[in-house]
Amino acid sequence: MSGHVDQPGREAGGRDAAEGLTRRRALQVLAAGAAGAAALSAAACRDGSESGPRSAEDAGALPGATSGGNPRAAGTPTDPDLVSPVVWWDLLLTEDELATLAAICDVIIPEDEHSPGAAALGAHAFIDEWVSAPYDGNRNDLTLVRGGLVWLDIESAERFGGRFTDLTLDQKHAICDDICWVENATPEYRVAARFFDRVRDLTSTAFWTTAEGMADLGFVGNRPMPRFDGPPPEVLERLGLA
Repeated sequence: MSGHVDQPGREAGGRDAAEGLTRRRALQVLAAGAAGAAALSAAACRDGSESGPRSAEDAGALPGATSGGNPRAAGTPTDPDLVSPVVWWDLLLTEDELATLAAICDVIIPEDEHSPGAAALGAHAFIDEWVSAPYDGNRNDLTLVRGGLVWLDIESAERFGGRFTDLTLDQKHAICDDICWVENATPEYRVAARFFDRVRDLTSTAFWTTAEGMADLGFVGNRPMPRFDGPPPEVLERLGLA
């Protein structure tokens, strides 16, 4: 995940725009987003024409760009400086939307004895940056995620009389169990299940690309070793090489 260093102003009025939406309208918004995401997911971020300058020389005129130094870390959208990351677009989700998103991220990957929950590691902030990006696939994800967050609050109010963030963990699970798998979702929940599927993918990407997430997987990466004695005997035996 990027460092979320520079975060220009958020879009105002997102919650106000969501208020008054019926469950039917929320499903319509979700359906539009799901259709667009399915059609364009493979094309997300592929168009370099919107991504800013490609050369270090061009990047020098941009805020946060690296002039001179390492030309492989120019600090541009197409050649990011990962040491001093910059977000190149306004973040669009409102505080209310982020709170609901954080709650569902923690349902997807909760805290346990091995690692923090997804929200504690900033999964909802990663998703905010992703859906705010100015590319067609990401814009469709924004529609899908925003519609899904509205749907969650409407469904929560109808079932349990409160917003999703106010529900007990069992109540949150009761809703998410109905939308956690597209193939198994009943027709009335199938569109909402596409929203959950997208958020689950983005949450997993965010979580398991952090140091804590990689440690949770047991991934150690490339580490220097004083010597290597070869694979252990049980591995060689399993491969028929013993």
